[in-house]
Amino acid sequence: MTESTNETPTPATQEPAHPTPTPTQATRPKPHVAAPVPDVDDAAAAEAAKWGRVDDEGNVWLRSSGQEAERIVGQYAMDGTEKDALGLYVRRYLDLENQVSLLEARVQLISPEEITSSLKSLNEALKEPAVVGDVDALRRRVEALEGTVAQRREEVKAEREEAKKLAVEERTAIVEAAEAIAAQDPAHTHWKNSRTELSTLLDQWKYAQRHSPRIDRPTEEALWKRFSSARTTFDRHRRQFFSQKDTERKEVTARKEDLIARAEAIADSTDWGPTSGQFRDLMNEWKRAGRTNKRDDDALWERFSAAQNRFYDARNAHNAEIDEEFAANRDRKLELLAEAEKLLPVTDIDYAKAQIRAIGERWDAIGRVPRADMQRTEGRMRDIETQIRNAESEQWKKSDPEKDERSAGMAEQLQNLIDELEAQIADARAAGDEKKVKEFEEALAARQAWLSAIQDS
Repeated sequence: MTESTNETPTPATQEPAHPTPTPTQATRPKPHVAAPVPDVDDAAAAEAAKWGRVDDEGNVWLRSSGQEAERIVGQYAMDGTEKDALGLYVRRYLDLENQVSLLEARVQLISPEEITSSLKSLNEALKEPAVVGDVDALRRRVEALEGTVAQRREEVKAEREEAKKLAVEERTAIVEAAEAIAAQDPAHTHWKNSRTELSTLLDQWKYAQRHSPRIDRPTEEALWKRFSSARTTFDRHRRQFFSQKDTERKEVTARKEDLIARAEAIADSTDWGPTSGQFRDLMNEWKRAGRTNKRDDDALWERFSAAQNRFYDARNAHNAEIDEEFAANRDRKLELLAEAEKLLPVTDIDYAKAQIRAIGERWDAIGRVPRADMQRTEGRMRDIETQIRNAESEQWKKSDPEKDERSAGMAEQLQNLIDELEAQIADARAAGDEKKVKEFEEALAARQAWLSAIQDS
């Protein structure tokens, strides 16, 4: 719906369809009439004024340094002065000159397109300007600027190509970084960090798209397709990974639920030995079952551990009762150990054997001791029995008749060798053969050492 206003439109001024030309229009364009203008630099104005003159009819003429003839550029009002008339057209010239100077100063700073537009305006203004000054010089400067612009255009083109190349490299680096993230092994990917990195890369792409030099559409579309594909691949891998993890967690939960059920089924058993073994097996299976998320895993473990503790607490209470019953047996066995240890060191083998045998019979008759004392008491008794057996073995070795016969025979052989060596030493010494004497003496020393060892055994 259009809003109404209180303003009344102003009717357009009616103009005749075909205006009638005046005599002045028919003969020549209406000359410019001089009017007061701001002051300018006197030296520049004087230099420009050299290119103009005013005739007696009030016409302002412009001289040319080229082939162009002198021409009228305007008139001045008869009530004005000649200086005022020239001043107006000089100022117009100086204004054009300022425009050229400004463009010369900015030619390296603005785009070739903007310079070309300005040059077009200047060339149009310099075709037949109503000014007084060295117009040809301005035209030459504008022509020189056109050459500079052509060179500048090539430079800008090269700069733009280089900037475009760098922009493509920048976008390509972003794409390759995204592809590297997407190519990670899902089993070793830190999904939260990688997702943040991809989001940062997307922001970098958008920033480059807004602020970096534009690149050609096919290249940009191809790079974006790769970037988008990398993001899609990453998201697919992420979904697959967590879907697989969810499946694995469900499988782990199912396995642990089964272990809990089996543990709870035997938690009240009083068959202590076999049931302890079953709980050890269940614990090993639990360790191999894997893990689910921490909260669920802790809850499952609490249930499994409760079943274990119920059994082991009952077993420990049972063992404590038994240990209390066997405490007296421990004290009696400690007394037997003190009695048995008096047999050491063994001086009478037969007496020690008889005593330890009698002590052993009394030991067995006493029965079990508390579990905590079993290893200590049994170990001490085994040590006493071992020392008595070792003493008996040592005595037997020393009293072995066959060993004595073997030793006597070997001693006799060594003695014969010693006698022979002593005779050989005497012969070698008589012959003055010191080398032989040394060899026989070394052999003699070895045989004498063997003989001494046999006799001492």
